[in-house]
Amino acid sequence: MKLIFVKTASAIALMAGLTTAPAMARDHIKIVGSSTVYPYAQAVSEEFSQKYSMKSPVLESTGTGGGMKIFCKGVGEANPDITNASRAMKKSEWDLCKKNGVTDITEVHIGYDGLSVALSRKGTDFNLTKVQLYKALAKQVPVGGKLVDNPYKKWSDIDKSLPNQAILVYGPPPTSGTRDAFVELVFHKTCKKGKVDFWAAKKKEIGDKKKFKKLYKANCSAMRTDGLFVEAGENDNLIVQRLDADTKALGIFGYSFLFENRDKLKAVKIKGVEPSMASIGDGSYGISRPLFFYVKNAHRRVIKGLNEYLAEFVGNDAMGSDGYLPERGLVALPEEQRKAVQKATTSGTGMTRYIN
Repeated sequence: MKLIFVKTASAIALMAGLTTAPAMARDHIKIVGSSTVYPYAQAVSEEFSQKYSMKSPVLESTGTGGGMKIFCKGVGEANPDITNASRAMKKSEWDLCKKNGVTDITEVHIGYDGLSVALSRKGTDFNLTKVQLYKALAKQVPVGGKLVDNPYKKWSDIDKSLPNQAILVYGPPPTSGTRDAFVELVFHKTCKKGKVDFWAAKKKEIGDKKKFKKLYKANCSAMRTDGLFVEAGENDNLIVQRLDADTKALGIFGYSFLFENRDKLKAVKIKGVEPSMASIGDGSYGISRPLFFYVKNAHRRVIKGLNEYLAEFVGNDAMGSDGYLPERGLVALPEEQRKAVQKATTSGTGMTRYIN
């Protein structure tokens, strides 16, 4: 794939700053961000370093939110070139980038992922709905027409058809894009669509969509903090280890971690559907999301190997339907969409979503 890169004003400024510095520009790529995208970036890094005989990129799994904060600190070799993300960049993050002069950014949509709820292969089979997940994990839930601290201690407290065992779920911290996506796809959709009587009544009572949105986002976002939901850090492999050790615990992470640990774990069905390449791709699995990475265009001509790394990541050998990333659990983009992403990435097309 032919690379075409435009020298922007920010790139020229960065180059000038580096050439006047006593030390050379660093000779490796710096990447931060999502733990879900991390294994895909790692696979690309390995292929890149072998193909081009360059130093492997330095990857840090900081979580999507943490990665955005680091990425947006500024332009220059002290700052990362790329941040991985398991959700799209927020307006507040764009504003932080803009404040610090990081304004020429390409957003790269790499594919799709399902948010897996899983447990040990030795554990009891689960088939849950989003409403049941919301009732199990929300900090406050409706009881008797009021929002109260979550009273449910066992799955059978929520529905007698569910296993008579204590609720214990390991999941990501607030800095994680996986956490953001879970709250949006499970909690918010449950409240927004009025799938619980309390929220259905409130929606009808308030009428005004903006006021209702403000209400449910304020009261339908927090995970319970009484010990039945346990934040397990940004390393999803730790959740896998805990589930393998405790057959009665459930965990929340990206589909790739379930895919890679199928010998140890099994999926919790969501409304009768298991996460798979097919069910995530066609939307029948109800908890799925897009995955991204963001790159500073000002760094493309300065940081050794960055152009080649980008070309490797979006190339058909990696992102194509038969590429090595889908082999690791990534749900590939449709061909037409993939071609558009490849063109935007190699030509350095800047983000315009938040530019008026």
